[in-house]
Amino acid sequence: MSFPTPPPRQLTEILRDLDTWPVPHAAATVISGRQNPPQIAASFGDIEHNFRLASITKMVTAYAILVAVEEAVVDLDSPVDIAPSGATLRHLLSHSAGYPFEGDTPVADVGRSRIYSNTGIEVAATWLELNSGFAFGDYLHEAVLSPLEMTSSRFSGSAAHGLDATVTDLAKFAMEILSPRLISPTTLAEATRVQYPHLDGIVPGMGRYTPCPWGLGMEIAGAKTPHWMGRERSPATFGHFGGAGTMMWVDPEARISLIALTDLGFDRWAATATREWAQLSDKILSAVRDQ
Repeated sequence: MSFPTPPPRQLTEILRDLDTWPVPHAAATVISGRQNPPQIAASFGDIEHNFRLASITKMVTAYAILVAVEEAVVDLDSPVDIAPSGATLRHLLSHSAGYPFEGDTPVADVGRSRIYSNTGIEVAATWLELNSGFAFGDYLHEAVLSPLEMTSSRFSGSAAHGLDATVTDLAKFAMEILSPRLISPTTLAEATRVQYPHLDGIVPGMGRYTPCPWGLGMEIAGAKTPHWMGRERSPATFGHFGGAGTMMWVDPEARISLIALTDLGFDRWAATATREWAQLSDKILSAVRDQ
């Protein structure tokens, strides 16, 4: 099914909301997966400006690890020797290995709580390094960035928050998710289903949710409310936001993805950011579904 018209024009007008955001730079795009291959339906701002993705990096990191799973380099459910006893990559990527937000000392038993953790993602990347013989940045480049031609993306430092990219590059990643080529649809479905559905937890900057659904490196909207992905999205919608003032989600039912990147730290406009992201998301999905 082709993307209906005139939504591209309507979507561009909706994206003009970014002009009201209290940020130095902002750019956004809507990607439609309603045709094959997926396409950019509308954009606004300088989509070639390089932004720090912050925690959106976790989604790209998880994708590289999923490639490694398919290549039998690592296994999702085998013990990770450098993590707390009993922890697996599945635990690490779903924030259920017991690590705190930062720090190597566990604060909970494995599989008992959803504790959002940079450390857990970084340990997962280190485990990939140990099993592949490649530095994580090199594996990320060869497994994801290079085949998707994300030529403006730069990785430095942390597998949890160390990626910079343009909206154009991140759109290529969204297109991959909407129509996967680097991993199988079965593996993607596994990554985007709720892991350990009974777990409660806190989404930093949003609050506690009971339960707090999460996939493998990707937050899942579920029934969370209020939420930065808005109200119009399906419960299956997944994505991430970053401390750099960045956000990305994919609604697999609507076959739509929204990316909005800024360069104002989340902590400097958190309440405004979550409200603006939710409103923008609702407008985009309403416009698409009204056609």
